[in-house]
Amino acid sequence: MTTDPKPSPQIDTGKAHPARVYDWLLGGKDNYPVDEAVGEKLPPEARDAARQNREFMHRAATWLAGQGIDQFLDIGTGIPTEPNLHQIVQRTVPTAKVVYTDYDPIVLRHAEALLISHADGVTDYIQADVRQPELIVEHARHVLDFTRPIALSLIALMHFIPDEQDAHGIVHNLVATLPSGSYLVLSHAASDLYPELAAQVTAEYAKGGIKLGFRTRPEVTRFFDGLDLVPPGLVTATEWNPPASERDPEGSGIYAAVARVR
Repeated sequence: MTTDPKPSPQIDTGKAHPARVYDWLLGGKDNYPVDEAVGEKLPPEARDAARQNREFMHRAATWLAGQGIDQFLDIGTGIPTEPNLHQIVQRTVPTAKVVYTDYDPIVLRHAEALLISHADGVTDYIQADVRQPELIVEHARHVLDFTRPIALSLIALMHFIPDEQDAHGIVHNLVATLPSGSYLVLSHAASDLYPELAAQVTAEYAKGGIKLGFRTRPEVTRFFDGLDLVPPGLVTATEWNPPASERDPEGSGIYAAVARVR
């Protein structure tokens, strides 16, 4: 268990941050009034979306562990909310290794919660931005074996990277470092499922100084170019292998999929 040795930068409590707004939406307490101010102005569906994202992550991680995947690179980790990814996968694969990455200093403050691994496994944390993919991969190579399959997890992250910052290029470059048999797990807010809600959410985040880049289905599909989508393909978060008890999943404004690297 290691953390990035660089000193932690100061937390800016005067500006809203995506990880802390997300924490507020999930009912967490690791946020500040500026984050709450953004969250309170969002429509109720925003809380549903946050919960749906977490539930998709749980199901996808469980499925991947069931396939024998024992290495995970989770970028955009967010503030720890149990069960965390390593807790889910290590139930099935106790020896699993998980590298977490986020760029919000408050997540680093809580990294110890992410580093409580199963005795047979490994967890690690690096403070870095997804827009620094080379730095992330360089660090991850100290923990993960890039000659064996790795699951790259990008949950509710890439809609915070607008097109001018080359969101698709970032994902494609990260995937290019993964060996055959690896997986990409990605969820992304939709601009075309509930356009009015999407516009409202985007506007409220913008008022808080956070720029969003919600995307259409074809635009989200591009993240999976060259990969093999696993069933049921690119669907809404609640439609991705829902529990057997949920025959009629609730509506969702989030696209989600898991795809295999050829």
